[in-house]
This record gives sequence, structure tokens and C-alpha cells, in this order.
Amino acid sequence: MKKTAGIHHITAIVGHPQENIDFYAGILGLRLIKKTVNFDDPDTYHLYFGDDAAKPGTIITFFPWTGAAQGKIGGGQVGVTTYAIPIGTLTYWENRLAKFTIQYEKTIRFDETYLQFEDYHGLQLELVERAAGQLNNWTFGEVTPDVAIKGFGGALLYSTDPASTIETLQETMGLEKVSEENGLVRLKAYGDLGNIIDIKKEAVALGQMGVGTVHHIAWRAKDEADHVDWQDHVYKQGYDVTEIKDRNYFNAIYFREYGDILFEIATDTPGFTHDEPYETMGHELKLPAQYENIREQLTKTLIPIEVKELD
Repeated sequence: MKKTAGIHHITAIVGHPQENIDFYAGILGLRLIKKTVNFDDPDTYHLYFGDDAAKPGTIITFFPWTGAAQGKIGGGQVGVTTYAIPIGTLTYWENRLAKFTIQYEKTIRFDETYLQFEDYHGLQLELVERAAGQLNNWTFGEVTPDVAIKGFGGALLYSTDPASTIETLQETMGLEKVSEENGLVRLKAYGDLGNIIDIKKEAVALGQMGVGTVHHIAWRAKDEADHVDWQDHVYKQGYDVTEIKDRNYFNAIYFREYGDILFEIATDTPGFTHDEPYETMGHELKLPAQYENIREQLTKTLIPIEVKELD
């Protein structure tokens, strides 16, 4: 059976790009690891945030569409994106969110305490202490490696057909069911980050894509050869899987599982440092080859943005 290590990245739709950067870099302390454009809509940014080294399992990406309609979180989506923080740092993050007047709630799920809040555009987020996963060796403002977000803890999925989604995660993606309580099922992948997936057992009415919603969740493939195997595997499981798409930093295939959630499978390779060095990742606008001829036009069209400390 094929088994994914867990989440490669999560991609969401947000509003103004500067607000997006201020929240994820300025407040959450993540590193802007790539500033590029939406390959299907080059007049729009595609911004990537992650840990210091842009490791799979840490990467959240955004399509910032200024003026776009607000979405509705619901079935067929990642309902809540979970971030893992070091053990003993929950109080630090309570204080940090309060410093920036970010409202939050504490809740317990599967004997873990979660700090739940939303970003400036309505995306639902939560922090949970986890021992697994390497520390994020990144310092930005008052967020230092001893307290920094390590990467994804996982996600809470909302499905229009939960039984089918659970079956897909088990039989196609290779996750294992580890627990069940209070109307939730918990599954686990073998990786140490982005490996815990909770699913509501009750069907959720279909959501509406827009600002403040997750567009898709991407799962990890080791490399290009493994990726081809994944494409064949997904096809043989009866899904309408796309051709392999070159996303410059990884290859991608897509399919929509029967609970209406858009799944991607993405390669860990070649990674985010093949077109700029580790030290300066995220500084310059990086374009795929097909858009280099309109770089000047794009630099005039795209909204000016900057990463700035808010502390």
C-alpha cells in the first residue's frame, strides 16, 4: 500500500497581500520563503510561508485576491489548519495573540489543548503543543526558535461524505485510524509534521470558495519516481486524477475525493532553494520561465509588498 508521510502544503485564498504577510510573518513569525505568481493567473501573487528551510510539512501558500468575495467555510474544505508549537509554549502564544488583539479560544480535543483563532481574512487556525518535529530555526521579531511554529500539526477536515473521505485517507493515502471521540475521527500518517488529520463524522454542507477558505490540501510524495507511482495508484483507486503539473518547486497531481475536498499530491523535490539560495529565499519576485518575458509588466501590476517586523 502507498503511504504518504503527511501534508506537503496547504493553499488558501485571502485578501490583501500585505495584510497576509503582516499576519503570517509579522505576528506568527513564519518565514516568507517564496514570492511568486499564480501560474494560472499571473497578475496575482502566490506567496509561500514556512519554516526557515521551507521543509515539506511546514508550508502554507496563499492566493491573495484583493476585493474578492468572502468565502464560506464548509464541506469539501479544510475547516481548520493546525500548527504545531514546541511543548511548553502555549502561554507564550496566548500572550502574543493578545498583544496583537487577536481573539482566541482554548479547546480540548483528543486530550490535547488547542488555541483557536482566525487570521485577518477569516481563515481558521489553531496551535497545539507537540513534541514531534524539528524546531524551526528562524527568528523574526520576538518569535525565536524556542517558541516558533514548527510546521503543521495537521488539519480538521469538513466533508460532504465523511465515510468516503475517511476511506480515501486510509485506503488511498495510507493513513491509519488511531482514535475516535465526540463525533470526530483521528487518522495519522507516518511523518513527524502534518501527520494528524481529524474529520467530523457528520456530513457538512458544501462550503463556498472565497477569501478565508482553503483551496486544497497537498500530500507528500518523496520524489518524481514516487510521484508517478502515486498517479498510477490514485487512478487505479478509481479517481479522476490530473496529469503531472510542473509547479517549479514541486510536481503536482490533483483529484477530488468523494467528500468534495480537493487533494493534491506534491513531490518533496526539487524544493525551494533551486532558484534562490537559502539565505535570501523570499526576497525577490521569482517567475516561472513562461512569464519572464512579462516581468516588467507584472512588477507594475502586482501590489508592492514588504516583510516587516511588527514588534
